[in-house]
Amino acid sequence: MGENRHMGIIVNLDVMLAKRKMKLQDLAETIGITVQNLSILKTGRAKAVRFSTLERICEALDCQPGDILEFKSEK
Repeated sequence: MGENRHMGIIVNLDVMLAKRKMKLQDLAETIGITVQNLSILKTGRAKAVRFSTLERICEALDCQPGDILEFKSEK
């Protein structure tokens, strides 16, 4: 869990959702984004994320961007 990768970026959204005992559907409704788009981010398939979306996610989950996104070198 939490090992969703895209070019060295790991998306830990599932980890934060579990810590906050929140479902993806609930987060999607709270921040005003479709479950499908949020799922793409959660699985690491998103090519980009808007700062406004990241801000709403962090506000809803009471966390920092670094709690959701992590960089690991692929070397």
